[in-house]
Amino acid sequence: MFKKIILIFSCLGLLYGCGFTPIHSIKSNNNFSIEKLAFVGDKTINNYLKVSLKQFQNKSSENKFEIQVNTKYEKNTLAKDKTAKITNFKLSSSTIIQIRLEDVIIKEMKIYQDKDMDSNDDKFEEQKIEKNIKQNFASSITRQLITELSILNDN
Repeated sequence: MFKKIILIFSCLGLLYGCGFTPIHSIKSNNNFSIEKLAFVGDKTINNYLKVSLKQFQNKSSENKFEIQVNTKYEKNTLAKDKTAKITNFKLSSSTIIQIRLEDVIIKEMKIYQDKDMDSNDDKFEEQKIEKNIKQNFASSITRQLITELSILNDN
């Protein structure tokens, strides 16, 4: 029993001291700042993006990027039943992001996402689900943008 306890503590000590850190950690040790943000398109997705990108604004760093975001959101009918009642929707988002550094476009990203959603008799619940999907779209766009900015900052 004593040997097992010593073995467990020694393994934990080795793992703790090995210096492992996750690649996509939440820490914001990025050495860049978003100087200007401009949004065009779907207000809901843009508001989610604005809130999540705000933490990267007004930081003192050498590389200050300007970001222009153009979002387009569509909710299309995917299927209907025999009574012509809508049963499925296809929610799609297309986003074009221009990244500028010192008034020069250095990168243009195009991000396309879609999600199928079942229709719900309770329209309030359907709107809640749609809002959650829009939030997920914005979260994915933010992750991709921050990853791209980190790569551009390293170069």
